[in-house]
Formats: sequence, C-alpha cells, structure tokens
Amino acid sequence: MHALTLPAPGHYDEMLLPSGALRPHYQSFAHWLHAQTPEALAKKRAEADLLFHKVGITFAVYGDEAGAERLIPFDTVPRIVPAEEWRMLEAGLRQRVNALNRFLWDIYHDHEIVKAGLVPAEQVFANAQYQPAMQGLDLPHGIYAHITGVDLIRHADGGYYVLEDNLRVPSGVSYMLENRKMMMRLFPELFAKYPVAPVAHYPTLLLNTLRHASVAENPTVVVLTPGPFNSAYFEHAFLAQQMGVELVEGQDLFVKDEFLYMRTTVGPKRVDVIYRRIDDAFLDPLAFRADSMLGVPGLLSVYKQGHLILANAIGTGVADDKSIYPYVPDMIRFYLGEEPILHNVPTWQCRKPADLDHVLTHMAELVVKEVHGAGGYGMLVGPASTAAEVADFKQRVKANPANYIAQPTLCLSSCPTFVEAGIAPRHIDLRPFVLTGREVNMVAGGLTRVALKQGSLVVNSSQGGGTKDTWILEN
Repeated sequence: MHALTLPAPGHYDEMLLPSGALRPHYQSFAHWLHAQTPEALAKKRAEADLLFHKVGITFAVYGDEAGAERLIPFDTVPRIVPAEEWRMLEAGLRQRVNALNRFLWDIYHDHEIVKAGLVPAEQVFANAQYQPAMQGLDLPHGIYAHITGVDLIRHADGGYYVLEDNLRVPSGVSYMLENRKMMMRLFPELFAKYPVAPVAHYPTLLLNTLRHASVAENPTVVVLTPGPFNSAYFEHAFLAQQMGVELVEGQDLFVKDEFLYMRTTVGPKRVDVIYRRIDDAFLDPLAFRADSMLGVPGLLSVYKQGHLILANAIGTGVADDKSIYPYVPDMIRFYLGEEPILHNVPTWQCRKPADLDHVLTHMAELVVKEVHGAGGYGMLVGPASTAAEVADFKQRVKANPANYIAQPTLCLSSCPTFVEAGIAPRHIDLRPFVLTGREVNMVAGGLTRVALKQGSLVVNSSQGGGTKDTWILEN
C-alpha cells in the first residue's frame, strides 16, 4: 500500500487534485498501485535497471572524471495524458513546427519577417547559427527541420507552455521507445486497464519522413554519427537499427562527381539522405571547420547541387536559439494568420537595456540561460542559488548581455515518482517529437523527463534527471 503525498499549495500535480482526490484518468492506476507492495515495486525497478544495462541504454556525461557511461534512471510510474489534452497539444505542435519551417525558409530567401520589423535583423543575420551558405538555396518541399523536439511544461495554472524548440539534432526518442517496451514487459496488466496510444511505429514514421524528403526514386538513407564517444551514440545506433539503415561515420563517406557515396564491402553505394547527428560546423571541413575529423570533404557542394538531403538542414539552429524563441508566437501570426495554440514562457532578452535592468534587479527570482546553452549547463536557477552564485552570474551577464535570456521560475507540474523514500512527487517536462515530411506527423507521446532530486526543476539527464513512460490515452 502506498500513501500519496498531497501536492503543495498552488502547485499542479498530474495525478492528484489540490484536495488530494485523484484525477479521473489516474484512478485505475492508483487502485493498481494501492495493491502493490513496496518490495514488489522495488523488484520490478531492479529488473528494469538490469534489462537497460543488458540492452546498453547508457548516457555518457561529458567532463565526468571517470568517463563512465551511466544509465538514465527510469521511473516505473507512468505519466498519463487524457486524449482531449493531447489533441490540443498535437494541434499546437503542428502549428508551431509549420511556422518555424516557414521562418527558416524566409530568413534564407526573402527576409519578409525581418522587413516587416517583427524580428530584428541582427538577431537573425548576426546569429552564430545562421549559415550564409544556405542563402537562396531551395530545399525540396521547403523543409528545414524534418525532426523537431519541442520541450513543454505544465505550469501551476494547469496550462501547457513551450519552454524551448530543438531543431538541430534533438535527442531522446530512443528512451521514449525503450521506456514503453520496458513498461509493457514489467506491467502488462496495466495496459489492459488503459487504451494507451502506441509509439512503436516511430522508426517507420521517421524512415518514411526521410525517404519522402528526397526526390530520388528509391533513396538510400543513412544515420551519420560522430562515433561511439558521443553521449547519444546509443540512440544513433538504435535508430539506424530500428529503421534498417546503415549507421555511418564521416570516414565511411566520400564525394565523387557531385554525388555522395558510402564505402561498402561490395563497392561504393550512392547516399541520398543523411539523418545527421553532428552539428553544422563539423559536417564539411572544406566549408566549415577545417579541423573537423567527423564530416565529409565536399559534402556542402553535393548538398547545394540538390543531390543530398540533410535532416535537419544546415542552418536550422537559428530557429532554436533562445534569443529567437520569444518571436515564435509572432511567426505563427505572420506566416499562418492564426493565434498560437501553445503559449511561450514570458522571456526577458538581456540585449535589451530595459530587460537587462529587470534581470539584474530580480536575478535571484529568475532562471537565466545562455542563448546557445543546452543540457542544463550555462544557466542559473535564481531561487535555488546562493547569493554568491547570483552575484557571480550577474557579472557574466553584464559582460555579455546579448548572450543571455531570463524567464520566471515556473512551477513545473509534478508526477508521483518512485524514489528511495517511496512514492513522492517530482517535477517533470515533456518532449514530443514532430516529424515534417509531405505532412506533419507525430506519435502520440514523447519523452517525459523527471527531476529526481527533491524540489529540483532541472530535468536534464546530464544533470541527474530521469525519464518516465508517457501514456497518451486514445479515448
């Protein structure tokens, strides 16, 4: 039997109402949970850890002295989302990703949104992620971001907000798929109680999206990885295997007569589509970083000839820059003529003098982030920081204001989580994966990340976060 902790006042819990009563979609799960002994759940959790070790689902943490690969902690309490909530999220995600793709086409072609004064020119053209090599280049179907991971949180008001858009090389989908497999293996009886939407077809959807992006008759798709020392290498290998395509490194590829080929045991084979998991700067040492050992000399030339699809396209990073994020609602209105379905988190841009003053005055209450930061690094969570840490961060922001944005410290919703002390609420977010091909597709679900430290709002796996299975109900 498990007693559930009441949510804190003014706080949204996914399972419990403020009164402590169960939300309707969690009732069957709560009855099942009530019947479990702590020993039985602990045993299942240990079984999950053992199975994940066997499969090799690990995550390397850069800078870790031991250089060890860790398991991302997996929580056996699912996050359950009612069907009508998902329908709203799905519509909002489609709308947002459509607008972001339109924005990327525009900034490399006509610059209409800049001319209209909605996005400052320097925010686009002086952006470190802007790639002049892409200017005027027509991509098939006008698609720049084939795979987008959108980070959503639910606030104390019960509403969902977009925290950030990931359009470069969004990761984590392998954990979404493996978490589901694990839950079905450990708790098959729960799936008899709930109409949970499937996620297992994601690799098929991804492969179809990549194939449809190409104009070739029967396109050859590969996954390009930086190699086994990359923190997400497990995912690269997993997705290649699930799609039935080759996993390649830069050294496996070469350019000849304006086409790209991979070396195989039976001779060269032409490559039409690359699902790349390396950043722009490392793709082609002739065009970008000359010291890159990860890319392919001449790759940009093949791309510009239209003989290759890169997913995602070069230069998409402009649209997931945290300094561009505040303009996404305006993009939706400008390109689609619609009101945004999903809301942004209020954001102060430190490059603006008035915003900078506000941030410096209120830093102890805010979350301050580097505009190109990722993985929970390069940020300050004011309420969880010491006076000395806040003072130090103020100096950093003053030295380079344009490099920082700030947001209110939002109260991420919590979900019951199996921790050492038993079942307790922990803060969560959600990253659905949106695929853009001939149409916009997504599986009903996403990666729910959980901050395992009590009170922590940082869910990143590199910062000690874990993951949960996400159940989207079909009715």
